[in-house]
Amino acid sequence: MAVSDMVKKVFLVALGLTLAWAGPASAAGKVRAFVSILPQKYFVERIGGELTDVSVLVQPGANPHMYEPTPRQMAALAKAQVYFAIGINLEDVWLPKLKGANRDMLVVRTQEGVEKIPMAEHHHDEAAHEEHHHDEAAHEGHDHAAAHSDEHDHGILDPHIWLDPVRVRTIARNTCDGLVRADPAHKAKYEANLAAFLNELDKLNATIAEAMAAIPVEKRAFMVFHPSWGYFAQRYGLTQVAIEAGGNEPSPRHLAEIIEHGRELGVTVVFVQPQFSKRSAEVIASELNARVVPLDPLAEDWKGNLLHAAEAFRRALN
Repeated sequence: MAVSDMVKKVFLVALGLTLAWAGPASAAGKVRAFVSILPQKYFVERIGGELTDVSVLVQPGANPHMYEPTPRQMAALAKAQVYFAIGINLEDVWLPKLKGANRDMLVVRTQEGVEKIPMAEHHHDEAAHEEHHHDEAAHEGHDHAAAHSDEHDHGILDPHIWLDPVRVRTIARNTCDGLVRADPAHKAKYEANLAAFLNELDKLNATIAEAMAAIPVEKRAFMVFHPSWGYFAQRYGLTQVAIEAGGNEPSPRHLAEIIEHGRELGVTVVFVQPQFSKRSAEVIASELNARVVPLDPLAEDWKGNLLHAAEAFRRALN
């Protein structure tokens, strides 16, 4: 056997052993956890504290709908003890592969039990309206569960559940349960941290609700390129209008219709996020004499970001 072949064989054996190993948490060690997006890191660290070592799959500024793990992340995932999913579509593709590479990794679906709403999408032309009404009729009286992996299909459920503090209560409980399963020796600590976090969520919800109550009824509509803020809007009585058409930049015709719709609603602000283009938002804002305001639904400082968002909505819509 050539030296190069022998080195290659040794490397593959070592890699196989690395991928196969993911030991349980020890009393002195930290739980090696992975999450899909940055806000989840906040949740796990609030409940797990110093007992957890949390890594994030989708890096800052990256589009979670198009993300692929790097080789370095794949190597780290091979050693993870627990993966906290949240229901975004990249998990449908990657979780089976990650689980195949690390059979001992516990997968916790923190979105379980969260009530979801349909993904908002602006229906532009007559054909889109007809398809929308057909979908509504087909789903009347039935569970509105997602039947497609494409987030922009009509009827798909909105995955952005972390932007509603009330729904985050369920995410937090599921996160705590996952940590207890991965590290039962510290159950009491995790549950105490959970109780403190739930109390924090109640106070946050009350603070935001008070701020949103000051917005006049006739000024509660806003535009976003990608409709990330549906749960926030539903919770606090706002109206979200999506710019994108099937996840893409709108055509000139659709753009004109969105602008007209914005005039009808009295839209004065267009929110943009760093993961998507702001070109259409700037065109629309110019036509509506509205402001373009940056707002990131994937910020790591989850609590601070929601408070920042609430203040941005309050200022913009007043």
